[in-house]
Amino acid sequence: MHVLTVNTHKGFTVFNRRFILPELREAVRATSADIVFLQEVLGGNDKHAAKYANWPAMSQYEFLADSMWSDFAYGRNAVYPDGDHGNALLSKYPILRYQNLDVSISGPERRGLLHCVLQVPGHKEVHAICVHLGLRESHRQKQLGLLRELLESLPPEAPVIIAGDFNDWQLRGNTTLARCEYLHEAFEKAHGELAKTYPARLPLLRLDRIYLRNATSHEPRILGTRPWTHLSDHLPLSVEVRL
Repeated sequence: MHVLTVNTHKGFTVFNRRFILPELREAVRATSADIVFLQEVLGGNDKHAAKYANWPAMSQYEFLADSMWSDFAYGRNAVYPDGDHGNALLSKYPILRYQNLDVSISGPERRGLLHCVLQVPGHKEVHAICVHLGLRESHRQKQLGLLRELLESLPPEAPVIIAGDFNDWQLRGNTTLARCEYLHEAFEKAHGELAKTYPARLPLLRLDRIYLRNATSHEPRILGTRPWTHLSDHLPLSVEVRL
């Protein structure tokens, strides 16, 4: 399976200078990914819809899925007067069921873990968890504790793919997840270190990750050239996953 994870930055370029969701859709489609993990995707925004002539009539995740990904799921995290945003998963495999686990700790910052169960040929179930963690270290550690609880509740033999924006610039979260049995991060296993993904035009911080359990990772790639450097403030990651 070809897996892609990307923080969409709500369909805008860095500093929200330009709405580029149609360009982002073409770039995502060009990867031919089987499963796409999306963070900061808008479910709707009435203010933007009135302002931008090319604003899609449907949600951003439906617009990105288009006719290429038959199944999609959305986990609404933040709700405000004009709309909402959260995590989403696009899949060429049927999504049997999904749930959005609220891992918000306190204050206005709303976060979630979107957990989807996929029907992949040859496997009873494959679990995909789309992650976007908080900006505070104390919040992230508590959220990672909830992620570990979720992992422990899953069938021990089931393949699990965890991907997204961990905001773990101090790398303490990666140390926490390293204690999870049989879990590995694709770039760390291949190259001995996590991928630098932020900011997109001069990546210095290792914020985005792809973790696997009961699966192997091959050819992990940072999509660090045009058009990706201009489509978000994060660089996407891709990897081939074998179950």
